[in-house]
Amino acid sequence: MQASMRRFAEFSAAFFRAATLALLAGLPLAAPAQVSPLDGPVRFGILPLGGAFESRSDWDPLLAELSRAINRPVSVLSVNSYEALEQAIQRDEVDMAFLSGKMALDAVTQRRMKVVAQVVRHDGLPGYRALLLARKAPPFNSLKNLLDQPDRWRLARGEKQSVSGFIVPQLQLFLPNHIAMETRFRSEIVGTHQANALAVANNEADVATNNTADFERFKTRFPAETERLQVLWESDLIPHAQIVVRREYSPELRKRVQAFLVGYGRAKGPRGDAERLVLKSLHDLAGFVAADNSSLQPAAKLAYQLAKQNAMTAQWVNDAAREARLQRIESNYADQVAVLKDVSP
Repeated sequence: MQASMRRFAEFSAAFFRAATLALLAGLPLAAPAQVSPLDGPVRFGILPLGGAFESRSDWDPLLAELSRAINRPVSVLSVNSYEALEQAIQRDEVDMAFLSGKMALDAVTQRRMKVVAQVVRHDGLPGYRALLLARKAPPFNSLKNLLDQPDRWRLARGEKQSVSGFIVPQLQLFLPNHIAMETRFRSEIVGTHQANALAVANNEADVATNNTADFERFKTRFPAETERLQVLWESDLIPHAQIVVRREYSPELRKRVQAFLVGYGRAKGPRGDAERLVLKSLHDLAGFVAADNSSLQPAAKLAYQLAKQNAMTAQWVNDAAREARLQRIESNYADQVAVLKDVSP
């Protein structure tokens, strides 16, 4: 009896050891360390200006210097559309970006990014202007004709997130003349400023939205096509684009990024000359100035004015529906202003 019990105990112990070893054999000895995205390369998103490759090659020299300044690798995300870049930001695939007002506004008010710097252009103006371009040859070369008969014209415009390619022309010119860009033209092309200007020059469209900064760049790259174009209209000044950084990054890293940008192109001698050539290739920039979220207040006001203008000109089932929409617009604008006042590190 005692011998039987002893054999059973030995069998049980052996079985337990074997089962334990088998279980352990199916598990890793130690879980692999999880690398936080904040510890990896800084992923820089580039707003598409000409094309994705062109934009990337223009930024590469500056980003290489930035990598050395912050002692972190910097990778580049260059896309073909505003929408693609916006989606990448929403998926937290972008840590730093060069963005125009509306996209920077969305990134900041959705509490994903913080503004660290703003662009300064070579002309020294505090902003740029939206343009409408048309061919010099009639019949589609008159602003009066455009406003009187938009349904005869083929439009080439920017995406709806583009301040100069859509928001400002819609707000300052078309809606006040009871024209909605999306519905009143004979046809439309949606593309970059460069592609849209080429479309008009090559008679694939009759009018294109653009801006003073991009059109200056276009003139140097496409002089023959520029000779066929004229400016029909220009807007009020629009604030320059911003550099935004992911808000989860430490204040110390954001300050290092800001210090690098503000100092870039300011030095004397060969190094400064080389940096200034890089800046000139980037939209004819003179450099950057320190900025915070409050620099986006003009962009918020533009978005608010456009939303309000759209609500006022739209057709509604009754006055109560229109009033409810206007109240939401006022509330959203107040929320955005409150967020933009947050300039803490």
